Amino acid sequence: MTLFKVLVPVLIFCSMESFSQDSYYNIPKAPETYSAQNMVVRMIDGLGFRYYWATSGLKETDLAYHPNNDARTSRETLEHIDGLVSVILNTVSGKDVAIKQNYKELSFEGLRANTLKNIASAALILKESKEDLKDLNLVLGGKKSSYDFWYLINGPLEDAVWHVGQLVSFRRSSGNPLPEGVNVLSGQKKD
Repeated sequence: MTLFKVLVPVLIFCSMESFSQDSYYNIPKAPETYSAQNMVVRMIDGLGFRYYWATSGLKETDLAYHPNNDARTSRETLEHIDGLVSVILNTVSGKDVAIKQNYKELSFEGLRANTLKNIASAALILKESKEDLKDLNLVLGGKKSSYDFWYLINGPLEDAVWHVGQLVSFRRSSGNPLPEGVNVLSGQKKD
């Protein structure tokens, strides 16, 4: 068992202790160096910042919105994003991806908090890890299907960002645009 696999539960516990609902109000400070790990952490933090603001102040009418009968509602899209974030967290934790979440009992606030916490946990684990990314695989179905880390980036991570963009579009369409002052280039909210 690698030191990484021993430290993961500790890191997740620590991240839950230090996590605040406002952890992604602004994007965290950028790392001082460019490395593969830091680049992926920054991508995850970018997802956290975008998700935070895409979901801030959503109302029941926003959650029920969908552009047509064949499309997911905003609430269903949030559930899908949570599942993608769970895949990211499990992968960086060195765990098999077996997501079977029941969202029926989970409030919007609970779902939002869970997703933000898992985004922050995934970023912290990668930030603290000395594990080479090539040793982290996206594992589906008990090692029946294992994919290189590249697939985590072009699959669940980018898909989650894609769906956050859908949420932004959906909330505009339902009459509740993003709060003013959210700047995705700087990762800051100007008050």
